[in-house]
Amino acid sequence: MEPVIKVENLGKKYTIRHEHPERYVALRDVMAQKAKKLFSFPARLRTQASATTDYEDFWALKGLNFEIQQGDRVGIIGRNGAGKSTLLKILSRITEPTTGSITLNGRVASLLEVGTGFHPELTGRENIYLNGAILGMSRMEIRRKFDEIVDFSGVEKFLDTPVKRYSSGMYVRLAFAVAAHLEPEILVVDEVLAVGDAEFQKKCLGKMEDVSTNEGRTVLFVSHNMNAINQLCKYGIFLQNGMIKMYDKINIVTNHYLSANYKIKNEQIWDVDKMPGNSIVKLESIRVIGKNLISKDVYLISEEIGIEIKYHVKKDDHVLWLGCNLHNADGVNIFDTHNVSSEYYTKPHTVGVYQSIVWIPKNLISEGTFIIGVAIFNHEENIIHLHEKEIVFFDVIEDHNSLTARGRSVDIFPGVIRPLLHWEIKRC
Repeated sequence: MEPVIKVENLGKKYTIRHEHPERYVALRDVMAQKAKKLFSFPARLRTQASATTDYEDFWALKGLNFEIQQGDRVGIIGRNGAGKSTLLKILSRITEPTTGSITLNGRVASLLEVGTGFHPELTGRENIYLNGAILGMSRMEIRRKFDEIVDFSGVEKFLDTPVKRYSSGMYVRLAFAVAAHLEPEILVVDEVLAVGDAEFQKKCLGKMEDVSTNEGRTVLFVSHNMNAINQLCKYGIFLQNGMIKMYDKINIVTNHYLSANYKIKNEQIWDVDKMPGNSIVKLESIRVIGKNLISKDVYLISEEIGIEIKYHVKKDDHVLWLGCNLHNADGVNIFDTHNVSSEYYTKPHTVGVYQSIVWIPKNLISEGTFIIGVAIFNHEENIIHLHEKEIVFFDVIEDHNSLTARGRSVDIFPGVIRPLLHWEIKRC
């Protein structure tokens, strides 16, 4: 099958101008310069002026090669400055590439920033027809979709008001409704949806999934919200310094991206003189371990995962509560757990070194990157001895050789937990 988008050796170069600051100029210098100008040629003056300016080539994109098939939903992720918006502008034919070529088989509707494609002096109604005409649609085609666009956007009251008087949220609502409903083959959406409220974002994600699944259109989506990216997209492109670091299934790409951005490891061991804590208790180490007590950073869904905490108790007769917090890379809190089932939840510690391990059951949490925080405290006494946030992390991946809650499903399996629950089915 011929791809909808084919990119070959794509590059975009910008020339950056650096102005060197002038030194302090005294009155005598100004008078001397005025006198020199009387005897200087214009060409020489131009040469002197240009000597204080340097130019540098900056490649926002370099050597990109990829293909996208019809109906694919592709998330483009990367840190600020990675080249995401530049790529979308080139695909939308707003910016020309410096090198390489792009083949697009179909009309492209873009929503790159608030106000893109709208004329501020025209009303909402007029801009709907203007955008449709830009996409190459007839007036009859636009009229057929008009009521759907207005209903989706929710700006019916202000339809005959110039859009320059719209709030940013209203602007985005109408712009997305137009881009999604005027039947482009390729829909390109940048981070602009972050302007809308949560309900509208959910509505937009549902619409993009619908036009891809039911109408066979291709969606390119840029966002820093990994939850939204994972929810919508099937595939992902990870851009780094203007180059493609990875192009694969979306969960693989987002996990790699998040792991690369977290500087923490699967274990943290402190030197004696740097252990967190106070005069009562100090933290020696935190490790993520398997059943063999060996620390690693990737676990199968079907594996038990241990969180090992070693700590030094410096004074007798203190009741110390241990707590762990687990959240995913989107910042969603999966659970907190305290040592309520341990005898030491009520029993005072004596001086010594202790090891505590809490086990996360197999087939409980889903695929993804997870981050652990640890605290030692006692809320009854209103004391927090130490609290280390986002201190270690681990990845969970699917186990294709064991029975998991995914079963034979091959698509993205939603949810931050994935328990393997017991089902009973009988014929009545």
